[in-house]
Amino acid sequence: MATQTSKLTVSTRSEKGKGAARRARRAGNVPAVLYGHGTDPQHLSLPALELAAILRNNGTNAIIDLDIEGASQLALTKQVDVHPIRNYIEHVDLLVIRRGEKVTVDVTIVVEGDAAPGTLVVQDASVVEIEADALSIPEQITVNVEGIEAGNAVHGSDLDLPEGVTLISDPEVLIVAVNEAPTTSELEEEAEEAGAETPGSDEEEQAPADESAE
Repeated sequence: MATQTSKLTVSTRSEKGKGAARRARRAGNVPAVLYGHGTDPQHLSLPALELAAILRNNGTNAIIDLDIEGASQLALTKQVDVHPIRNYIEHVDLLVIRRGEKVTVDVTIVVEGDAAPGTLVVQDASVVEIEADALSIPEQITVNVEGIEAGNAVHGSDLDLPEGVTLISDPEVLIVAVNEAPTTSELEEEAEEAGAETPGSDEEEQAPADESAE
């Protein structure tokens, strides 16, 4: 269970907009917004390297004890935006929390174990939504498929949740299905059918575009 909090000294920021965000990142900081419990949103700058270490060690549902210019505030990382190519943290949304309150978060599903021989395990859902104490959010939920025969499935209601954790997702949501593994001949037939659906090279070529078009 993710019961530990990480301390992080942050600063407030008055500048907003894309230009200010770029300057903050060049200075080694991550722009962030802290909101919740009816408070006015606070615009913050978080040290990028320290924040990345916290997320790496605690996952995306990290609980952070923010030191905002001398004032302490517990916060949950509600959303982390990462650059799709350069893989750096662009922005973070932080949710104000209080000790003892429950929060709703998405938690990763991890499948482990080997199903029965001749089966194919298909994971249909990678996360589920749960409600848990803010200081007791599980880092992940494990589904063990060891020895499960073909034709069986794991739904939301079958998940083994830690004490105090409630499933918010639909109990009927399919998490994992254990199917019969396709035979070699079936795979070959699928490959042949896929090849037959591919347009042939002798199809009439499209007329060239009008070169005068802009």
